[in-house]
Amino acid sequence: MATLYPEGMPYDEGMLPVGDGNAIHWQVCGNPDGIAAVVLHGGPGSGLSASARRFFDPAAYRIVQFDQRGCGRSIPHASDPDCDLRANTTRHLIADMEALRVRLGLERWLVWGHSWGSTLALAYAQQHPQRVLALVLVGVTMTRRSEIDWLYRDVAPLFPAQWEAFRNGAPADRRDGDLVAAYYDLLGDADPAVREKAALDWHSWEAVSVSSSTGDELPEKWRDPAFRMARARIVTHYFHHGAWLDDGILLRNAHRLAGIRGAMIHGRLDLQAPLTTAWELSRAWPDGRLVVVGDAGHSYGEAAMGAAIVETMDGFVRRLAG
Repeated sequence: MATLYPEGMPYDEGMLPVGDGNAIHWQVCGNPDGIAAVVLHGGPGSGLSASARRFFDPAAYRIVQFDQRGCGRSIPHASDPDCDLRANTTRHLIADMEALRVRLGLERWLVWGHSWGSTLALAYAQQHPQRVLALVLVGVTMTRRSEIDWLYRDVAPLFPAQWEAFRNGAPADRRDGDLVAAYYDLLGDADPAVREKAALDWHSWEAVSVSSSTGDELPEKWRDPAFRMARARIVTHYFHHGAWLDDGILLRNAHRLAGIRGAMIHGRLDLQAPLTTAWELSRAWPDGRLVVVGDAGHSYGEAAMGAAIVETMDGFVRRLAG
Protein backbone atom coordinates (compact mmCIF):
# COMPACT_ATOMS: atom_id res chain seq x y z
CA MET A 1 0.00 0.00 0.00
CA ALA A 2 1.33 3.44 -0.95
CA THR A 3 2.80 5.58 1.81
CA LEU A 4 1.61 9.15 2.20
CA TYR A 5 4.18 11.93 1.91
CA PRO A 6 5.08 14.29 4.80
CA GLU A 7 2.82 17.34 5.19
CA GLY A 8 5.71 19.75 4.82
CA MET A 9 5.55 23.46 5.56
CA PRO A 10 4.60 26.35 3.26
CA TYR A 11 7.54 28.21 1.75
CA ASP A 12 5.26 31.03 0.60
CA GLU A 13 1.88 32.32 1.74
CA GLY A 14 -0.20 35.45 1.92
CA MET A 15 -3.56 37.15 1.65
CA LEU A 16 -5.00 38.02 -1.76
CA PRO A 17 -7.70 40.73 -1.95
CA VAL A 18 -10.39 39.50 -4.35
CA GLY A 19 -12.98 42.26 -4.13
CA ASP A 20 -16.29 42.71 -2.33
CA GLY A 21 -14.33 43.23 0.89
CA ASN A 22 -12.94 39.67 0.75
CA ALA A 23 -9.36 38.46 0.96
CA ILE A 24 -8.38 34.80 0.57
CA HIS A 25 -5.56 33.12 2.43
CA TRP A 26 -3.21 31.06 0.26
CA GLN A 27 -0.03 29.02 0.73
CA VAL A 28 2.42 27.09 -1.43
CA CYS A 29 4.43 24.00 -0.46
CA GLY A 30 6.70 21.49 -2.15
CA ASN A 31 9.08 22.17 -5.03
CA PRO A 32 9.03 25.76 -6.41
CA ASP A 33 10.03 24.31 -9.80
CA GLY A 34 7.67 21.35 -9.67
CA ILE A 35 4.36 20.63 -11.40
CA ALA A 36 1.89 23.28 -10.20
CA ALA A 37 -1.20 21.76 -8.56
CA VAL A 38 -4.04 23.64 -6.91
CA VAL A 39 -5.85 21.71 -4.17
CA LEU A 40 -9.53 22.57 -3.68
CA HIS A 41 -11.03 21.76 -0.31
CA GLY A 42 -14.51 20.50 0.33
CA GLY A 43 -17.45 21.63 2.36
CA PRO A 44 -17.97 24.13 0.94
CA GLY A 45 -16.47 25.99 3.86
CA SER A 46 -14.16 23.33 5.31
CA GLY A 47 -10.96 25.30 4.69
CA LEU A 48 -7.61 24.01 3.49
CA SER A 49 -6.05 21.05 5.26
CA ALA A 50 -2.36 20.27 5.55
CA SER A 51 -3.23 16.56 5.36
CA ALA A 52 -4.29 16.98 1.71
CA ARG A 53 -0.68 17.78 0.83
CA ARG A 54 0.34 14.27 1.80
CA PHE A 55 -0.93 12.86 -1.50
CA PHE A 56 1.62 14.89 -3.48
CA ASP A 57 5.33 14.13 -3.81
CA PRO A 58 6.86 17.39 -2.51
CA ALA A 59 9.90 16.90 -4.73
CA ALA A 60 7.70 16.76 -7.83
CA TYR A 61 4.79 19.13 -7.13
CA ARG A 62 4.38 22.82 -6.39
CA ILE A 63 1.31 22.48 -4.14
CA VAL A 64 -1.03 25.48 -4.01
CA GLN A 65 -3.80 25.67 -1.42
CA PHE A 66 -6.22 28.40 -0.40
CA ASP A 67 -9.13 28.93 1.95
CA GLN A 68 -12.24 29.64 -0.07
CA ARG A 69 -14.25 32.74 0.81
CA GLY A 70 -15.59 32.93 4.34
CA CYS A 71 -13.59 30.08 5.88
CA GLY A 72 -10.19 29.13 7.24
CA ARG A 73 -7.98 32.21 7.44
CA SER A 74 -9.79 34.07 4.68
CA ILE A 75 -11.66 37.22 5.67
CA PRO A 76 -14.34 38.10 6.54
CA HIS A 77 -15.14 34.84 8.32
CA ALA A 78 -18.60 33.35 8.03
CA SER A 79 -18.72 32.57 11.75
CA ASP A 80 -19.44 36.27 12.15
CA PRO A 81 -23.20 36.80 11.65
CA ASP A 82 -22.39 40.13 9.99
CA CYS A 83 -20.39 38.39 7.26
CA ASP A 84 -22.42 38.91 4.07
CA LEU A 85 -22.39 35.78 1.91
CA ARG A 86 -23.98 37.34 -1.16
CA ALA A 87 -20.53 37.72 -2.76
CA ASN A 88 -19.69 34.08 -2.00
CA THR A 89 -20.83 32.00 -4.99
CA THR A 90 -19.33 29.47 -7.38
CA ARG A 91 -18.70 32.26 -9.87
CA HIS A 92 -16.75 34.22 -7.25
CA LEU A 93 -14.64 31.19 -6.31
CA ILE A 94 -13.73 30.51 -9.94
CA ALA A 95 -12.66 34.15 -10.31
CA ASP A 96 -10.61 33.83 -7.10
CA MET A 97 -8.80 30.82 -8.56
CA GLU A 98 -7.89 32.78 -11.65
CA ALA A 99 -6.71 35.73 -9.57
CA LEU A 100 -4.51 33.40 -7.51
CA ARG A 101 -3.10 31.68 -10.60
CA VAL A 102 -2.12 35.07 -12.03
CA ARG A 103 -0.71 36.19 -8.67
CA LEU A 104 1.57 33.13 -8.59
CA GLY A 105 2.63 33.55 -12.22
CA LEU A 106 1.32 30.17 -13.36
CA GLU A 107 0.34 29.48 -16.95
CA ARG A 108 -1.42 26.18 -16.18
CA TRP A 109 -1.89 23.94 -13.19
CA LEU A 110 -3.20 20.53 -12.27
CA VAL A 111 -6.57 21.00 -10.59
CA TRP A 112 -7.37 18.62 -7.70
CA GLY A 113 -10.62 18.69 -5.75
CA HIS A 114 -12.29 16.61 -3.06
CA SER A 115 -16.06 16.45 -2.46
CA TRP A 116 -17.44 19.99 -3.00
CA GLY A 117 -13.94 20.76 -4.29
CA SER A 118 -14.58 18.36 -7.18
CA THR A 119 -17.68 20.37 -8.16
CA LEU A 120 -15.62 23.57 -8.07
CA ALA A 121 -12.80 21.87 -10.02
CA LEU A 122 -15.23 20.75 -12.73
CA ALA A 123 -16.84 24.19 -12.99
CA TYR A 124 -13.41 25.85 -13.22
CA ALA A 125 -12.09 23.36 -15.79
CA GLN A 126 -15.14 23.76 -18.01
CA GLN A 127 -14.82 27.54 -17.90
CA HIS A 128 -11.02 27.69 -18.23
CA PRO A 129 -9.92 24.44 -19.94
CA GLN A 130 -6.82 26.13 -21.38
CA ARG A 131 -5.53 26.63 -17.83
CA VAL A 132 -5.91 23.00 -16.75
CA LEU A 133 -2.88 20.75 -17.04
CA ALA A 134 -4.79 17.77 -15.65
CA LEU A 135 -7.88 17.20 -13.50
CA VAL A 136 -8.16 14.90 -10.47
CA LEU A 137 -11.47 14.51 -8.63
CA VAL A 138 -11.82 12.65 -5.32
CA GLY A 139 -15.23 11.76 -3.88
CA VAL A 140 -16.89 13.16 -6.98
CA THR A 141 -19.85 15.52 -6.67
CA MET A 142 -21.61 17.83 -9.10
CA THR A 143 -23.97 19.43 -6.53
CA ARG A 144 -27.06 18.42 -8.46
CA ARG A 145 -30.46 18.57 -6.79
CA SER A 146 -30.59 14.77 -6.67
CA GLU A 147 -27.27 14.67 -4.81
CA ILE A 148 -28.41 17.26 -2.26
CA ASP A 149 -31.71 15.41 -1.77
CA TRP A 150 -29.80 12.15 -1.26
CA LEU A 151 -27.59 13.58 1.48
CA TYR A 152 -30.31 15.45 3.34
CA ARG A 153 -33.24 13.03 2.94
CA ASP A 154 -32.84 9.91 0.84
CA VAL A 155 -30.00 8.38 2.88
CA ALA A 156 -32.16 8.66 6.02
CA PRO A 157 -33.23 4.96 6.16
CA LEU A 158 -29.62 3.96 6.84
CA PHE A 159 -29.43 6.11 9.98
CA PRO A 160 -32.94 6.34 11.45
CA ALA A 161 -32.01 7.60 14.93
CA GLN A 162 -29.67 10.31 13.65
CA TRP A 163 -32.17 11.27 10.95
CA GLU A 164 -34.91 11.75 13.53
CA ALA A 165 -32.64 14.09 15.50
CA PHE A 166 -31.71 16.06 12.36
CA ARG A 167 -35.31 16.31 11.20
CA ASN A 168 -36.48 17.37 14.67
CA GLY A 169 -33.94 20.18 14.65
CA ALA A 170 -36.08 21.95 12.04
CA PRO A 171 -39.27 23.82 12.94
CA ALA A 172 -42.22 21.43 13.31
CA ASP A 173 -44.01 22.79 10.26
CA ARG A 174 -40.94 22.32 8.02
CA ARG A 175 -39.80 18.82 8.93
CA ASP A 176 -41.38 17.20 5.89
CA GLY A 177 -40.17 19.86 3.47
CA ASP A 178 -36.81 21.18 2.30
CA LEU A 179 -34.54 20.72 5.31
CA VAL A 180 -31.64 22.50 3.64
CA ALA A 181 -33.83 25.60 3.32
CA ALA A 182 -35.05 25.18 6.90
CA TYR A 183 -31.52 25.03 8.31
CA TYR A 184 -30.43 27.90 6.04
CA ASP A 185 -33.08 30.03 7.74
CA LEU A 186 -32.19 28.80 11.24
CA LEU A 187 -28.55 29.74 10.66
CA GLY A 188 -29.69 33.28 9.84
CA ASP A 189 -31.82 33.60 12.98
CA ALA A 190 -31.30 36.63 15.20
CA ASP A 191 -30.86 34.42 18.28
CA PRO A 192 -27.26 33.13 18.68
CA ALA A 193 -28.51 30.07 20.57
CA VAL A 194 -30.75 29.10 17.63
CA ARG A 195 -27.86 29.51 15.19
CA GLU A 196 -25.45 27.50 17.33
CA LYS A 197 -27.88 24.62 17.81
CA ALA A 198 -28.60 24.53 14.06
CA ALA A 199 -24.87 24.39 13.25
CA LEU A 200 -24.36 21.53 15.69
CA ASP A 201 -27.42 19.61 14.48
CA TRP A 202 -26.30 20.05 10.87
CA HIS A 203 -22.83 18.66 11.50
CA SER A 204 -24.09 15.84 13.73
CA TRP A 205 -26.15 14.60 10.78
CA GLU A 206 -23.34 14.97 8.24
CA ALA A 207 -20.90 13.11 10.48
CA VAL A 208 -22.79 9.82 10.17
CA SER A 209 -22.11 9.49 6.43
CA VAL A 210 -18.55 10.82 6.13
CA SER A 211 -16.77 7.51 6.72
CA SER A 212 -17.40 4.00 5.45
CA SER A 213 -17.92 3.06 9.11
CA THR A 214 -21.13 3.91 10.93
CA GLY A 215 -19.51 6.01 13.64
CA ASP A 216 -21.12 9.41 14.09
CA GLU A 217 -18.59 11.21 16.29
CA LEU A 218 -17.82 14.72 15.07
CA PRO A 219 -14.41 15.06 13.38
CA GLU A 220 -12.02 17.12 15.46
CA LYS A 221 -12.27 20.28 13.34
CA TRP A 222 -16.06 20.16 13.53
CA ARG A 223 -15.96 20.43 17.32
CA ASP A 224 -14.82 24.05 17.11
CA PRO A 225 -17.94 26.28 17.32
CA ALA A 226 -16.52 29.00 15.04
CA PHE A 227 -15.51 26.47 12.38
CA ARG A 228 -18.88 24.73 12.70
CA MET A 229 -20.84 27.96 12.32
CA ALA A 230 -18.90 29.17 9.29
CA ARG A 231 -19.10 25.83 7.52
CA ALA A 232 -22.80 25.34 8.24
CA ARG A 233 -23.61 28.83 6.96
CA ILE A 234 -21.56 28.35 3.79
CA VAL A 235 -22.79 24.81 3.05
CA THR A 236 -26.45 25.73 3.42
CA HIS A 237 -25.88 28.96 1.45
CA TYR A 238 -24.48 26.97 -1.48
CA PHE A 239 -26.85 24.03 -1.35
CA HIS A 240 -29.95 26.17 -0.85
CA HIS A 241 -29.01 27.99 -4.07
CA GLY A 242 -27.95 24.88 -6.00
CA ALA A 243 -24.41 26.31 -6.10
CA TRP A 244 -25.75 28.78 -8.72
CA LEU A 245 -25.39 26.05 -11.34
CA ASP A 246 -28.10 24.94 -13.74
CA ASP A 247 -29.04 21.49 -12.49
CA GLY A 248 -26.92 18.89 -14.29
CA ILE A 249 -24.92 21.46 -16.26
CA LEU A 250 -21.52 20.04 -15.27
CA LEU A 251 -22.44 16.66 -16.72
CA ARG A 252 -23.97 18.16 -19.86
CA ASN A 253 -20.83 20.27 -20.39
CA ALA A 254 -18.38 17.42 -19.81
CA HIS A 255 -17.48 17.62 -23.50
CA ARG A 256 -15.53 20.78 -22.61
CA LEU A 257 -13.05 18.53 -20.80
CA ALA A 258 -12.00 16.84 -24.04
CA GLY A 259 -8.22 16.56 -24.19
CA ILE A 260 -7.75 17.14 -20.44
CA ARG A 261 -6.16 14.12 -18.82
CA GLY A 262 -7.74 13.19 -15.53
CA ALA A 263 -8.88 10.73 -12.91
CA MET A 264 -11.88 10.23 -10.65
CA ILE A 265 -11.11 8.40 -7.39
CA HIS A 266 -14.22 7.24 -5.58
CA GLY A 267 -15.05 4.93 -2.69
CA ARG A 268 -17.65 2.30 -3.47
CA LEU A 269 -19.03 2.74 0.07
CA ASP A 270 -19.29 6.53 -0.24
CA LEU A 271 -22.58 7.49 1.42
CA GLN A 272 -22.15 11.24 1.00
CA ALA A 273 -21.61 11.07 -2.74
CA PRO A 274 -22.86 7.79 -4.27
CA LEU A 275 -20.66 6.25 -6.95
CA THR A 276 -23.23 6.86 -9.70
CA THR A 277 -22.10 10.50 -10.03
CA ALA A 278 -18.48 9.54 -10.79
CA TRP A 279 -19.65 6.74 -13.10
CA GLU A 280 -21.89 9.07 -15.09
CA LEU A 281 -19.07 11.57 -15.45
CA SER A 282 -16.61 8.88 -16.56
CA ARG A 283 -18.95 7.96 -19.42
CA ALA A 284 -19.16 11.60 -20.56
CA TRP A 285 -15.42 12.35 -20.13
CA PRO A 286 -13.39 9.75 -22.06
CA ASP A 287 -10.06 11.27 -20.96
CA GLY A 288 -10.96 10.77 -17.29
CA ARG A 289 -10.12 7.41 -15.71
CA LEU A 290 -12.44 6.11 -12.98
CA VAL A 291 -10.72 4.47 -10.02
CA VAL A 292 -13.17 2.72 -7.67
CA VAL A 293 -11.83 1.98 -4.18
CA GLY A 294 -13.82 -1.01 -3.00
CA ASP A 295 -13.56 -0.68 0.77
CA ALA A 296 -13.63 3.11 1.22
CA GLY A 297 -16.19 5.81 1.88
CA HIS A 298 -16.12 9.56 1.34
CA SER A 299 -13.22 10.54 3.59
CA TYR A 300 -9.79 10.72 1.98
CA GLY A 301 -8.39 9.99 5.43
CA GLU A 302 -9.24 6.30 5.02
CA ALA A 303 -6.17 4.21 4.26
CA ALA A 304 -7.44 2.65 1.05
CA MET A 305 -8.48 6.03 -0.37
CA GLY A 306 -5.18 7.60 0.58
CA ALA A 307 -3.23 4.85 -1.12
CA ALA A 308 -5.28 5.17 -4.32
CA ILE A 309 -4.82 8.93 -4.40
CA VAL A 310 -1.04 8.74 -3.88
CA GLU A 311 -0.72 6.11 -6.60
CA THR A 312 -2.73 8.32 -8.97
CA MET A 313 -0.73 11.46 -8.22
CA ASP A 314 2.59 9.62 -8.59
CA GLY A 315 1.32 8.35 -11.93
CA PHE A 316 0.58 11.89 -13.09
CA VAL A 317 4.17 12.89 -12.33
CA ARG A 318 5.33 10.24 -14.79
CA ARG A 319 2.65 11.05 -17.38
CA LEU A 320 3.14 14.82 -17.29
CA ALA A 321 6.90 14.46 -17.36
CA GLY A 322 6.53 12.28 -20.44
